[in-house]
Amino acid sequence: MIPWHDIERDIGAATGAAFTIAQRSAGGGCINAAWAIEGSGRRYFVKVNEASRAAMFEAEAAGLAELQRASAVRVPEAICHGVALASSWIVLEYIQLGARTGASDAALGSQLAELHRHTAAHYGWLRDNTIGSTPQPNTRSSTWPTFWRDQRLAFQLRLAEERGYGGKVQTKGAQLLEHVPAFFESYTPAPSLLHGDLWSGNAACDATGVPVIFDPAVYYGDREADIAMTELFGGFSSTFYAAYRDAYPLDAGNAVRKDLYNLYHVLNHLNLFGSGYLRQAERMIDCLLAQIR
Repeated sequence: MIPWHDIERDIGAATGAAFTIAQRSAGGGCINAAWAIEGSGRRYFVKVNEASRAAMFEAEAAGLAELQRASAVRVPEAICHGVALASSWIVLEYIQLGARTGASDAALGSQLAELHRHTAAHYGWLRDNTIGSTPQPNTRSSTWPTFWRDQRLAFQLRLAEERGYGGKVQTKGAQLLEHVPAFFESYTPAPSLLHGDLWSGNAACDATGVPVIFDPAVYYGDREADIAMTELFGGFSSTFYAAYRDAYPLDAGNAVRKDLYNLYHVLNHLNLFGSGYLRQAERMIDCLLAQIR
């Protein structure tokens, strides 16, 4: 049972104005239950999960705040988050979404470039978060290849082994881990502020055409990791990429590193959704190893 009374109370405390739900409608979601709620002349978007997921919502709120402080791309404001009984939740600003256009895609490309110009002293972030529902460690590092090897690929390979995926994905994966620095011999990326999970389902525009990104897995890292993710499942137009490159040209070696970055997401899908992603992960590892031979 969703503790709607507690959610109403928390919204009132966060906004300084009492809130009573008059109407709610289910909004889908594959990881969380999602709802649009209305009342007291206001509307919000609510995501609910089991109580053990409270830290996930706390990290999401922190990630949205980090993106919001950059003032580059619009993100929904996190109103409040909490836990009661068997449920945890996060309440977000409700944004009425509209149809993406060439103009909004171009704006998203240039605004994402601006986001990536916000940098930090180290790779990683001040806290761990999640990628989907998978834990995402963000222990800070001064060296990008070390961060990507240990906090991203090695972590996902360990999860895969725990889930029973051995054989080639582990033996070849171990070889790849040894050679991660080879992909960065002439390239040292800035620690850019990243969305972290930028597939097309996490980008849209509002009813006026202003780009919006949401459901982040924030950390500071190579901006190519965000761009690579946009290419993994498609859904971004050539207009988006042209606008990004006009604002912030990519290094010539990004085409080689793209698979190194997307392997992380394919391994995560293997761990989340099962063996349908195993062969894809193995093929990607083979291709990456071939690049360094």
